[in-house]
Amino acid sequence: MQGFFDTKIEFLKGVGPQKAALLNKELNIFTYGDLIQHYPFRYEDRTKFYPINELNGSMPYVQIKGRVRHIEAAGPPRKRRLKAYLRDESGEIELVWFKGIQWVLKKLQPGVEYMVFGKPTMFGSKLNIAHPEIELLTNNNDGISYLHPVYNTTERLKQKYLDSKAISKLQRVLLQLSESRIKETLPQNLQSEYRLLSKKEALFNVHFPENADALQKALFRLKFEELFYVQLRLLKLKLARIDKFKGKPLQDTSALTRFYNEHLPFDLTSAQKRVIKEIYHDMKSGQQMNRLLQGDVGSGKTIVAFICMLLAVGSGCQAVMMAPTEILASQHYQGLQEYADKMEITIALLTGSTKKSERKIIHSYLKSGDLNIIVGTHALLEDIVQFKELGLAIVDEQHRFGVAQRSRLWQKNKDFYPHVLVMTATPIPRTLAMTLYGDLDVSVIDELPAGRKPIKTVHRYDANRLKVNGFMKEQIAEGRQVYVVYPLIEESEKLDLKHLMDGYESICRSFPDVPVSIVHGKMKPDAKDYEMQRFVKGETKIMVATTVIEVGVNVPNASVMVIENAERFGLAQLHQLRGRVGRGADQSYCILMSSYKLSKEARIRIDTMVKTNNGFEIADTDLQLRGPGDLMGTQQSGVLDLLIADLGKDGKILQAARSAALAILNDDPELERPENRNVRAQVESMRKTVVNWSRIS
Repeated sequence: MQGFFDTKIEFLKGVGPQKAALLNKELNIFTYGDLIQHYPFRYEDRTKFYPINELNGSMPYVQIKGRVRHIEAAGPPRKRRLKAYLRDESGEIELVWFKGIQWVLKKLQPGVEYMVFGKPTMFGSKLNIAHPEIELLTNNNDGISYLHPVYNTTERLKQKYLDSKAISKLQRVLLQLSESRIKETLPQNLQSEYRLLSKKEALFNVHFPENADALQKALFRLKFEELFYVQLRLLKLKLARIDKFKGKPLQDTSALTRFYNEHLPFDLTSAQKRVIKEIYHDMKSGQQMNRLLQGDVGSGKTIVAFICMLLAVGSGCQAVMMAPTEILASQHYQGLQEYADKMEITIALLTGSTKKSERKIIHSYLKSGDLNIIVGTHALLEDIVQFKELGLAIVDEQHRFGVAQRSRLWQKNKDFYPHVLVMTATPIPRTLAMTLYGDLDVSVIDELPAGRKPIKTVHRYDANRLKVNGFMKEQIAEGRQVYVVYPLIEESEKLDLKHLMDGYESICRSFPDVPVSIVHGKMKPDAKDYEMQRFVKGETKIMVATTVIEVGVNVPNASVMVIENAERFGLAQLHQLRGRVGRGADQSYCILMSSYKLSKEARIRIDTMVKTNNGFEIADTDLQLRGPGDLMGTQQSGVLDLLIADLGKDGKILQAARSAALAILNDDPELERPENRNVRAQVESMRKTVVNWSRIS
């Protein structure tokens, strides 16, 4: 199988070297395997012919047949258009062409019967079809009814006559050649259990479906297979890690019990307790922990992290916490230091701006074991940073670190791998977590601490500006503080900065007696810190800022977040910004300001924010709007390089595929049984090349 589907595309009848070079460049199609997996992105219904008198302007693409009664060209030479009148037994419609007139004229003859496909449109009071596809009606095509595949193509390909129709012809040629060479890749029992079409039937029906039912079955089979192999790969990694990387059992709970009894500042939520139990179970098991901890902004991940550090320190090991920015690292350090001091545990902060003299002391204390906990940024990854015995590594905002960076942390020990806890405040939709982090165990803190009131979110148009200002004045009079955030998008930084400064000036004019801070990315770090500190201390009541505050300061007294031009922010960013308020016991508010002009997507984003505070619901909507690649910034290690499945829409198929992969690996971890021969062959043929094991070659 491998050899045939690895054949270069230029050898397919109808391609040749020139077209092959274009297909390589424009669509990444290099081989027969690439072409057969270039799936249609939509289908046109060619399963029926409509009578002309049933057509109307609201219909999508339709298929009709009739005789051309009359052809005429109209308009001046430069704006010339061609009209043809097509008649059937029920009526007549006008067909119009504005381009390629000479080519169409050669094709059309009055009195001859044609098959026509296109979008009916009202033009004044008349109905017409502009630039329809037109084909002579013959005995061969009169009875054919099918869903017509539409393929992605590009302008350059169209210029060389490689439009969707031409790609469709190539697919027909290739499928006929491939018929005896398409091998089954899934075990028979899985096909029966999930009622899956064979691989061959699925490929034929995804390109040329006989009807909608056949198409749905083909899509289900191909999506299931793709997600099955993604999950199989991740689960194999996980099982191999559990088998290979033994962890040190950390089970001394004496420090933890003392903290619970003497210093715990508030009652933990049941979600926090559940998560701590899951982590404790891993850390004492003798297997190396690799766990993802998800929790919304303000859900109390820091205290959970500290309790896990106590397990490590109590068992005679050290703990490290790595954050992506200095602001975040400092904030974690301040939060943890308060608890560490009470427990007489040594803790230090190491970032790029730590003085050289301090670094030396930190390095030597870490190596001797006199330093129990270290918090820092990428500076922790340097080779000079050595531990006596690292028991637990916590990585915050994991998606900002690459896998290679993470792995440097757990190579800091000679005798055993430290336990790893990865934390994120960016809620990751379940489907994405199972695909990106399918080799990690997942814990979720899904409730807010007691006494926290949900943030009230409203949408206001710019015309309501005076009312919004009035509300801000009331809140300030009650002793609260307010954030006003402007978008700062790199392409138009000058324009946006002016916008921010204009906004700052108008705030100062509207609130003449209120001290105002301003913070943006172009300021020097010490100026930024100075302004932030003034706001934290309550010396200023309004903070005008760009998204630099998205991760950073914690001001319990700030209860209002006004987001200007809210339509220019992504959902995840809006949710993160909103999480800056609601940190105290007072009712907090988020006001999304926008103009009346909103795109359909912007309206969905704003409505979602108003409707829910649930980060996971928001992340699911974001996944459906933006797709997984955009959501994670980088397509991490090619896991998301999916050909046909869509994580935004195929969550149920993913769940089924993961269960199927897990059942097979639990039963037959090395895939040695005869019934899993197909799976083993597929895995081995793919192992050396791409990550996506469902690929045909």
